[in-house]
Parts: sequence; structure tokens; C-alpha cells
Amino acid sequence: MTTRSISSSGLYRAIQSRRNRGLGGLYIVVVAFLLLYVWLFPGIVSIGGFSKFTQNWFPLALVTMAQALLMLNGGITLSVGPLVSLGAVIAATSMGGFAGTWGGIAAVAAIGLGIGAITGIIVAHLRLPAIIVTLAGSFIITGIALLILPRPGGFIPGWFSDLLAGNTPVAFCLLLVAIAGWKLFMATPAGLGMYAAGENPVGAFRSGVSVERVKVAAFAISGLLAALAGLFVAAQTGSGDPLIGNPFTLNSIAAAVLGGVGFLGGKGTMRGAICGSLLLSVMINVMFFLGFPPVAQYVAQGLIIVGAVAIPELTAQRRKK
Repeated sequence: MTTRSISSSGLYRAIQSRRNRGLGGLYIVVVAFLLLYVWLFPGIVSIGGFSKFTQNWFPLALVTMAQALLMLNGGITLSVGPLVSLGAVIAATSMGGFAGTWGGIAAVAAIGLGIGAITGIIVAHLRLPAIIVTLAGSFIITGIALLILPRPGGFIPGWFSDLLAGNTPVAFCLLLVAIAGWKLFMATPAGLGMYAAGENPVGAFRSGVSVERVKVAAFAISGLLAALAGLFVAAQTGSGDPLIGNPFTLNSIAAAVLGGVGFLGGKGTMRGAICGSLLLSVMINVMFFLGFPPVAQYVAQGLIIVGAVAIPELTAQRRKK
């Protein structure tokens, strides 16, 4: 991959300019909901309250990053939720056995990377639709998780749970590390190529970007992030659950869409996706404190997703007229 045509040309700057549109409005909405949440639940401004909120937000933020990574590259994954479950199951069955805590962490990371890379190879080199491959993968991964741990159980060391899910904002610090890692990755030719491939695959290929390699890398990193989210969920609950990740699939898509990420690539940013996950987490908490039943929360999320997709499209059509 050459850096001359990507990092030094105006193509990348143009891509970034288009992707950044609309983030100002998103930030205003996020701040408004945060202020409402603080008014409804003043305890969030304490260290303990902030820690608990970020612990609940962190897994969704990681999974949203995993989903947005593929959406920015022109794909989508339906296996991200099952990967969360598998990560939790691997952690709960390995940490209390042969591998120990650090071996369990390494196993979770390796499983996430491996499954993501295999999925990427199938999508990139066999030219199969990502949504179909990941749909099939979601059933396979769920089956594997159920074979390893048919029912919730396993063991997570108490000190590890206390470290990640205690009364200190470790989850927020880990999120900052993940964001910093993404920023560093985007400064590399591979990162720049990933954005370029999502914006214009043909143009990126002509500029020297290996589109297939970029796609495989995107799936591998996505799998890693989803599996690590499962590790964190296991630390929160103190055990593994083979079905605990199921809600994350649709929630990650919802959060990415709320953050302005398009389904077909070439639109959105990772920071927008993370803000979308924050907005979705705060909205769910606000609806809870306002007394909305769970059914109403699902309906509200669905309507918001439709609005987040439809409003920009309608605005663009009016501008064309």
C-alpha cells in the first residue's frame, strides 16, 4: 500500500470533510440528553455514579465501534452480539481453569481476532455479502457458545471483576485507551486505506490500497472489539452467559446510525458512532427514570432509528430540488 496518494492528497481531506458533516447537531443532542439525565439522576456526578454509568455504556461503545468499523468500510455484521456472548463464555471457562486470568484474556482476544479474520476472508475473497456471511456466522457462534457453556456459569476472579466493574471509572479509562488506539491506527497507511476503501473502493484500489486486505483487517479488529466487550460483560456479571450478547447486535446498529454512520460506507466517523452509543445509553436511562415500560423503550428506539436514517435522506432530496 502506498501512502503518497492517500495521506498527502486532497482525497482523504475531502473524505473527512464529508464524514464530519452533521456532528455538531449530534453533539448538541447528546449534551441535552446528558443534562436531562443529570437532572433526573444527580448521583451520576459522583465518582460511584459516573463509574456505574460508564460500566454500562462501555460494552455498547466497544460493540458500536466494532459495528461502525465495518459500516464505514461498506459492510455490516450480524454476528457482533454472538461474539460478545462467546467472549464472555471463553473468559468464564478459561479464567477459572487451565489458562488463568491473563491466559483467559489472551484466549478471548485470539478468538475474536480469529473469527473476525475468517469472516473477512470469506467476505473479501469469495465476494459474498457481509450481511449473509455474518448472519450464518451468528448461528454458528451462538451454537459454539452453547456447546462450551450450555447455561450461565463459569468463574471470573473476584479481583478482576472488582477492577473492571468496581467503584472506580476504569471502564471510562479503557474507552479512552480504545479511542486513542483508533486515532493512532487512523494515522497509519492501513487506517487511511480503510476509510478510502469505504468511500470509493475502485478509487482506493487504483491508489494502491489492497481493498481485500483492508476488509479482512476491518473484520478482524471488529471481532477483537466484540470479544473484548464480552470479556468486560463477564467481569460485570461475574460469570459467562451464552446468550447475553444478543441485544448488542441491533443496539450497535442503532447507535452507529444515531451517530451518523451510513449503511453503505463513505459516511460517518468513529467518534460519531461512539457519541451515538452514548446517546442511546443515556436515552435508555432517561426513559427508565421517566417511567417508560421496556416495550415503549424498544418502540422509541425503533422510531429514533427510522428518523435518524430518514431525516438526512429527506433533507438531501430537498436540497437537490
